[in-house]
Amino acid sequence: MAEWIDVATEQDCPKGERMIVDTDAGKIAVFHLSQGFYAIEDRCSHDGGELASGECDGDEIICPRHGARFCILNGKALTPPAYEDIEVFKVRVNNGMIQVDIDN
Repeated sequence: MAEWIDVATEQDCPKGERMIVDTDAGKIAVFHLSQGFYAIEDRCSHDGGELASGECDGDEIICPRHGARFCILNGKALTPPAYEDIEVFKVRVNNGMIQVDIDN
């Protein structure tokens, strides 16, 4: 069953921006891409380091530690040294609030 939590208002995360939120599921990075809002776990599958402070390249996030790339849309690991995907979370906007489903 879905467990939607409020993480911010739409105005708190303008297009092209990202934010990190602490949840019961751990740290989650919420991105506002041109396609909409997306959320991933803020943890590189290569070494467990934080991920969201890395550079964005379109719909990819680049790990700031070792350069592994992940797709923000689906969590797929795209380049070494990461071979395991990261968790993605469903996101919706409800009455101006960005909500994330932490019960995937």
